[in-house]
Amino acid sequence: MLFLGLGILLLAMKYLEFGVVADWSWWAVLSPFALAVAWWSWADWSGYTKRKAVQRENERKQARIDRSREAMGVLKRKR
Repeated sequence: MLFLGLGILLLAMKYLEFGVVADWSWWAVLSPFALAVAWWSWADWSGYTKRKAVQRENERKQARIDRSREAMGVLKRKR
């Protein structure tokens, strides 16, 4: 997401001819988009995306369990 945001910012600066970015080549301005594609490809290939999704699900599940236990008045278990 960082690369995408940077790419949009640089693209806007190049288009509006703002600052030093106006003198940069288009390859330099568009390179963050290529880096974003490379990052997303690596994240999907390596399983990083899936691990993060499972981690978020587990955290939500544990929070739900903790809220239920607290509502029932059951002491939290020690971790």
